[in-house]
Amino acid sequence: MLDEKETKDLLNFLKLDTRPDLKGQATEYILGLTGNKDSCRYLGSKPAFLKALLTLTRDPSVAIVKDCYHTLINLSADTTAHEALIKEANALPPLLHNLLDPGYLFADQICTILTNLSRNKETCREVFRAIQDEGVGLARIVEVFCTEGYNEKASLHYLGPLLSNLTQLPEARHFILDKDRCVLQRLLPFTQYESSAVKRGGVVGTLRNCCFDYSCHEWLLSDAVDILPFLLLPLAGPEELSEEENEGLPVDLQYLPEDKRREKDPDIRNMLIETMLLLTSTKAGRQILKKKNVYPIMREFHKWEKEPDVIVSCEKLVQVLIGDEPETGMENLMEVNIPEDVEKKFQALDAEERKQIEKEREELLRSEAEGKAEVGSSEAKRECSGEALGR
Repeated sequence: MLDEKETKDLLNFLKLDTRPDLKGQATEYILGLTGNKDSCRYLGSKPAFLKALLTLTRDPSVAIVKDCYHTLINLSADTTAHEALIKEANALPPLLHNLLDPGYLFADQICTILTNLSRNKETCREVFRAIQDEGVGLARIVEVFCTEGYNEKASLHYLGPLLSNLTQLPEARHFILDKDRCVLQRLLPFTQYESSAVKRGGVVGTLRNCCFDYSCHEWLLSDAVDILPFLLLPLAGPEELSEEENEGLPVDLQYLPEDKRREKDPDIRNMLIETMLLLTSTKAGRQILKKKNVYPIMREFHKWEKEPDVIVSCEKLVQVLIGDEPETGMENLMEVNIPEDVEKKFQALDAEERKQIEKEREELLRSEAEGKAEVGSSEAKRECSGEALGR
């Protein structure tokens, strides 16, 4: 941990007109410090340091700029630095300006910093406000995200998680769900396997957040958006369904090929199921998912899935799909008022369920580790046997 004198001395090297070799050593040293939690929090509490690092992102040396951005990524990963970065260091305007530069080398690092800063709802609001106030606008962020090759030097995949974070806010969801803008329709294709996992996860998270606005469920499931195939296709496998089951499915899910792969990321699989669960919170949503024959896909998925928490989510969805309709007056599950004592029981059950999931996950990991050890042992025995035969 630095003391006040060391901090002051180090700051003297973090200037644009400092000798390049001294600057390089200083930024490299600071980057190393952010690997330690206490040092990271200390630096994050010093606005002068943050301002100096932001200033040096304009340095002629690529190595120095890279160190500064990686340091800012580490600092922004800790929520205690968020207020200082946003309010005292005024980090958002320069970050957003550079993000939109199609030739900027460090746009991916900026995406990561903005994603970190927008995780918590309070600072997320500040990020959203800056996007609007700086003349960027959410429409521009979506446009850049959807434009393949917008920046030849950066993938910009982390704009997906940024969009997901922003849709914590009702005003961001309102923009995404605007029926005249067709934003959602542009994002849907990125749920599929061809996109990177970061992009897929960001878009699925965005869709899930938008489904909290239950007044839009019928529209989301209508032909105008047709969200269901994009949620269901990544969960569908190559299993052969009956003719009757196939005919009840959306066209894109009928008679899938033998080499059909499922989404490989368990977190994304879970979010896809959670999104459909949200859609079943309204009567119209439940009826459409049942009519579209979602159950056979989830039945086969349940047989295939190994992750305990994803299995639990799948079972919850299946229960809704095969269960009876709620009694009159409780059709919209998001509007049902749950008594306090009942809610406490649910919370206790949920905590117990989480413990069971963790236990099952540990057992799964142990089983996989033992399996790998057995394979390794068998290979070693074969190698020894081969050497003996060769002598």
